[in-house]
Amino acid sequence: MFFYLILLFTLVPVGELVLLLRVGEHIGVGNTVFLVIFTGIIGAALAKMQGLLTMQRIQDNLGRGVMPAEEMFDGAMILCGGVLLLTPGFVTDILGLSFLIPLTRNLYKKIIKKHIQKKFDHGDVITIHHRGP
Repeated sequence: MFFYLILLFTLVPVGELVLLLRVGEHIGVGNTVFLVIFTGIIGAALAKMQGLLTMQRIQDNLGRGVMPAEEMFDGAMILCGGVLLLTPGFVTDILGLSFLIPLTRNLYKKIIKKHIQKKFDHGDVITIHHRGP
């Protein structure tokens, strides 16, 4: 796992830098910087809007005595999308924005849930039940 994290934190920034330089060669440095800033602003606004909507749904569910599991999952994905948008680059911006759009976020959730269910089915995940003090 550590090896994959090293690859992630080295290859992704290098790839993003290469892509930014290539795009800058074609559309100019100023336009490239504008595009990165513009996607950041749009992403921040979308993250704020989606985050507030999710918080409202969490509060509504808690008020009704319902566990807001789905909304907590949404909140985690919105947070991840916001973090990806903070990383300069086009690939991370596109991925981050896709975490903020409900349609694509729901697709990701289905994939992640399937993956987690497979882990449970194969016994790769161990749950510990605590019964209080």
